[in-house]
Amino acid sequence: MKDSGDNNDDNKDGSGNTGTGIVTKTRPKTKKPSLYKVLLLNDDYTPMEFVVHILEKIFGKSREEAVDVMLHVHRHGVGICGIFTFEVAETKVAQVIEFSRRHQHPLQCTMEKE
Repeated sequence: MKDSGDNNDDNKDGSGNTGTGIVTKTRPKTKKPSLYKVLLLNDDYTPMEFVVHILEKIFGKSREEAVDVMLHVHRHGVGICGIFTFEVAETKVAQVIEFSRRHQHPLQCTMEKE
């Protein structure tokens, strides 16, 4: 017989429940990061070969892809170099501008949210 003053650790609340159960962990929903297009803008001064070199060096394009993008920029005034997360896009824009200035070219590069 159980005395009401009995201290049983397994049954502190008196419900008969031993306190064991399944713990489920809810995971927060992760949102995909926003993507940004890195754009090259055409100008009348930067040599086409220099633009191709930038597309190969900074954006990892093959020679053929780089020429295609360069010609698109030349014909249409603007072209997409790639689509990246914000930080990567921002870094690539800065690399293009810095590399162009170092070689005394006015090539402009920008980014916009996709």
